[in-house]
Amino acid sequence: MSDQSKLLSKFIAEGTRIELQAIDRTKTNDSGENQNKIYGSKIYDIISEDTLEILMPMEQQKLILLPLDKEYEVRFYSGSMLYSCFARMIDRYKSGSVYLLLMELTSNLRKYQRREYYRFSCVLEMTARELVEEEMEAVENNKEVRLQPGLPLKKSVIVDISGGGFRFISTEKYPAGSFLYCTYNLLLGGEKKKYDVLGKVLAVRETPNRRGTFEHRVQYHNMDVTTREEIIKFIFEEERRSRSR
Repeated sequence: MSDQSKLLSKFIAEGTRIELQAIDRTKTNDSGENQNKIYGSKIYDIISEDTLEILMPMEQQKLILLPLDKEYEVRFYSGSMLYSCFARMIDRYKSGSVYLLLMELTSNLRKYQRREYYRFSCVLEMTARELVEEEMEAVENNKEVRLQPGLPLKKSVIVDISGGGFRFISTEKYPAGSFLYCTYNLLLGGEKKKYDVLGKVLAVRETPNRRGTFEHRVQYHNMDVTTREEIIKFIFEEERRSRSR
């Protein structure tokens, strides 16, 4: 490990929120982006400058038994800064009542530039509808979309959000590849602000154990920089508020 990697403990502490994403070159999109599932966790202990104990990830109150000897990209959320490195899982075990993973860093810690992709778990009310034909023509021709007023919107719930998109639950099933007009409120600086955004449905599936309810993953379409930065600011404010509690 280089001197740069030995700065780990200066930026990362016990309880730091992290994300794990397996490195598998066969699972990338056309832009070369990693499409493997992302798991959230926290640092339990810093054993040394290149070895960490982290809490075993959970989903729906079930432990996720990630395979040993696999390499992961690990992203650390420290204050308003994001860092990442590569690490290999070398052991998993139980300590008292806590299930842990032992990770060995295999690269230097570096600033993570794509901070807009950090997903913040939340519960936010949202309304949405599919774009109508005239609006879709504007999207397809890369023109400004003039939204038609007064069209009915269906209620749904955002369950995680980032500067790149969000995931929401709805009894309405919107097909993958469709474009939506969505509206929701965020609390910024103690005040609510309404956001009207366009998004493309990347994936949809029926929610496990809840028939007739569908989970959608959405990527923002042509979002301006100011709006994106405000969403990121909201995420960091909520993270700080959660940690202070």
